[in-house]
Amino acid sequence: VQLQASGGGLVQPGGSLRLSCKASRMITSVFNPKTMGWYRQGPEKQRELVAHISGSGSTNYADSVKGRFTISRDNSRKMVYLQMTDLKPEDTAVYYCNDDHGRVPWGQGTQVTVSS
Repeated sequence: VQLQASGGGLVQPGGSLRLSCKASRMITSVFNPKTMGWYRQGPEKQRELVAHISGSGSTNYADSVKGRFTISRDNSRKMVYLQMTDLKPEDTAVYYCNDDHGRVPWGQGTQVTVSS
């Protein structure tokens, strides 16, 4: 598996989670300049890109998560993170990481459930 996402779980509305993604089989020279993103797919919904970060650290967010989610990366560890705060039930989904065009084989993702 090239992209291993972890950190999901069950959280109450208003809570926080931090997701991690390790690009374990991607060589550093490929990972470092690559724009990476977090995607999610909710129940009966299409997969959507919620945040992405360039190799130099520039970020962009979907309107639905702007101000609540923060994407970051550690190039030395080939890691991408998603800090999620003020979680809402509509954030419930399986979260995946990939590059910004979804070109890397998809990993299993990590389930985030927001419910009281």
